[in-house]
Amino acid sequence: MPEEGRGPAVRDPRRVFAATAVGVVAVFLNMSGLAVALPTITRELGADPGQADWILLGYMLVTTALILVFGRIADLVGRRRLYLAGLVVFTAATGLAALSPSAEFLLAARVVQAVGAAAVITNNTALLTDVFPARTLGRALGWNVTVAAVAQVAGPVVGGAATELLGWRGLFVVCVPIGLVAVVASVLVVPRTPPSAGSTARRSGGNREPFDLLGALLSMAMLTALVLTLTPGATATVAGWLPWACGGATVALSAVFVLVQARRPYPLVDVALLRTRAIALVLAAVFVNAVSSYAVVLLASSHEQAAGGATSLEAGVLVTPVAVGTLITSAAAGSLLGRFTPRALTTAGMVVTACGLLGFSLTLSPTAVPFWTVAPFLFLVGAGTGLFMTPSTSALMLSVPTDRRGVANGLRSTTQNVGYLLSTALALAGTTAGLSEPAQHAAYEGTLNTLNVLASGELSRFVANIRVTGFVLTGIAVAGGVICLAFPTSLRASRTTEAVTNTRPEPATTRRTLP
Repeated sequence: MPEEGRGPAVRDPRRVFAATAVGVVAVFLNMSGLAVALPTITRELGADPGQADWILLGYMLVTTALILVFGRIADLVGRRRLYLAGLVVFTAATGLAALSPSAEFLLAARVVQAVGAAAVITNNTALLTDVFPARTLGRALGWNVTVAAVAQVAGPVVGGAATELLGWRGLFVVCVPIGLVAVVASVLVVPRTPPSAGSTARRSGGNREPFDLLGALLSMAMLTALVLTLTPGATATVAGWLPWACGGATVALSAVFVLVQARRPYPLVDVALLRTRAIALVLAAVFVNAVSSYAVVLLASSHEQAAGGATSLEAGVLVTPVAVGTLITSAAAGSLLGRFTPRALTTAGMVVTACGLLGFSLTLSPTAVPFWTVAPFLFLVGAGTGLFMTPSTSALMLSVPTDRRGVANGLRSTTQNVGYLLSTALALAGTTAGLSEPAQHAAYEGTLNTLNVLASGELSRFVANIRVTGFVLTGIAVAGGVICLAFPTSLRASRTTEAVTNTRPEPATTRRTLP
């Protein structure tokens, strides 16, 4: 019999894992491969620095704005249905991206790609949580992170190789068949999960629990304003006052969103989830981990291409130790969960990440850095990330009721994506600060070392900017370790679930409670 409060019984949940893993590969392969292909895209499509920024940031903005909404929709209409729709949209948009005749067209295709990716990212972890029993879920989530790490290992190498052999379009071409395989496999083996019990329950009036459209619109507007606030280097290219206006809008929309959610009988976000100290701390740590670790691939590949003259393939090979480290420790962390608390594992992960970032920053120079000099530190960054991700994800997903896993995973993914975006924005803005306009163009195109900029100090300034950005990320990782130390020592799946259950308000005619 299936465990109480879990999804439908599945004879072999490993088949579901295998099918969803292909979808994870499609999304993360494309995401990680684009960083090393960006200089070639910039050159061949004639993109200016602002457009180059938005080819990366536009995807993240849309994904971040939609994940939370899709998490709630998945709880209402069923995770499988939304997951499959996301795979189809992502795959179709990837094909369109490969055909892009201009930077503007590519940017539009990336936006559509992001819509599909948001549906995939939102539902992947929740689908696994539904079908795996609690005793093996930690290991399954660990392998899920491992698959993402494999895709990240392959992404820069595949992206670099495809760019060298087929041009930058090759990165998108190779992802289309992977997406098609993911669609077919998921149709065949992912179980038909009905909407959650709480979402289909009939109220006294006989109506299904409604979707919070106002909350969804407010959340998308709030997150969009937040993203624009965190990317002043990109928004200021439109108007100098825009980042400040977006910051004010973020504050105002956040206040309205909280007030609306507190008053709605069927809110987009259950406030009870955020009232639990353990869950709030886990989400804070997820954000800080994402900010501190995500940009290291962009920093390392940009340095080698712009300062060292490396090709896309060489830059892709250089950054593979990051994903290799994640691959090894994320797999091990699933097994270690039975012996150590999430507090111990996540704190250790943040400390290892900080050490790797510090070492990476100290190795930089105005010329190419030997692979074996920088590889150990990049490995540490990835290893720390893998050690952090599995226990934090497992603790969160087993800490909430079954019919709120879509929302909980949406909160986690949204928090993580905002961190990714802020990390990318810091890298893009920080590395080009103080450079002349020609030098900025050269940095984005990966040709900074070919300009006569040594006399003016532009190249040295670019490398110094990367080093300072690395130091900032190191400090953020240390702060993440402090947050992890604040985790309750008793943070376990069963106890946290009990804590959430005990925060439920009493039933009332004007207020819904957690089922």
